[in-house]
Amino acid sequence: MSADIRVVIVDDDFAVAHVNRAFVDARPGYAVVAEAHTGSDALAAIAAHRPGLVLLDVYLPDLGGLDVLRQLRAAGDDVEVIAVTAARDLDTVRQARLLGVRHYLVKPFSGASLGERLDEVRRGIVADRAAPRATLDQRAIDQVIGMAPLRRASLPKGLSAVSLQRVSARLSECATDASAAEIAQSLGMSRVSARRYLEHLVATGAAEVAPRYGSAGRPEHRYRRPAATG
Repeated sequence: MSADIRVVIVDDDFAVAHVNRAFVDARPGYAVVAEAHTGSDALAAIAAHRPGLVLLDVYLPDLGGLDVLRQLRAAGDDVEVIAVTAARDLDTVRQARLLGVRHYLVKPFSGASLGERLDEVRRGIVADRAAPRATLDQRAIDQVIGMAPLRRASLPKGLSAVSLQRVSARLSECATDASAAEIAQSLGMSRVSARRYLEHLVATGAAEVAPRYGSAGRPEHRYRRPAATG
């Protein structure tokens, strides 16, 4: 594809929008054409620039991100959308899916996570433009509707993707926070192994860690999912 994919970034936080803009602009095949910090500005920017992709926050000060998306779809705009938001409730996620969001990233997320989604979106757009009338097989269909598995970032030596998913899922089930020992006991693995996976989640932005000081001895590290910030 000769032309870069035009991107509009929508986020009420100016600092976050600038960071995302710099990251997307540095990604081969993409060019940010506008930033918007409200829902009404988002609609105006999308109408003016006709982007191929929108990075869309859900929490906006006037018109929510999903309402922006509803208006776009009602007008027949099928622009690709990656939701980048702190919203993690089930209803919001379901509505985003029904409105055609291609990917849904919960803040804070790593640059690697966003990069993988950008690469997948670009592959889909390139395929659409190259053969818009082609008959598709199941693999191609899955890719078009966003079901193609993403290329996983390399894990540190000794960590497995399956175990990482188990630890990640167990941490998500915790009402507050948990120690490596608690996670290890619930999953039937060693505390040392559980801690390595938890520290990897922290390093990639998928978890947070904080010490808890008891009455005596060394502080215990407690892990949790990142708190929603906006």
